[in-house]
Amino acid sequence: MDKVLSKTEIENIKKEFGNYVKITADLENKKIIVGCELHADGEKILLEKGGKQDNIWGGGLNLEDKIIDTTAVLNIRSRLGNDSMEILDSTRREKFVSIVKEYFEKLWH
Repeated sequence: MDKVLSKTEIENIKKEFGNYVKITADLENKKIIVGCELHADGEKILLEKGGKQDNIWGGGLNLEDKIIDTTAVLNIRSRLGNDSMEILDSTRREKFVSIVKEYFEKLWH
């Protein structure tokens, strides 16, 4: 996705995926993939769109509670100092959260 989601689009996502949706984000290009079964599927799409692997991270959003998490197997990247499923680097984590909030801003309004 490359635009802010409308309330209708968010409702459609909720109907299709339930209250929790996986999100894969390209932190450099500020694009996201919503709803893939695996974050790796979203990563593949973002790579095909010109993203770089080091800039692609995963997490999710609870659409009911409006809680963003930054946990995904995709995030285990030892060579980047991320030995956890959680995005450990605060700058990367904050970018991920910020991008998700941008796309889903209507969820909070």
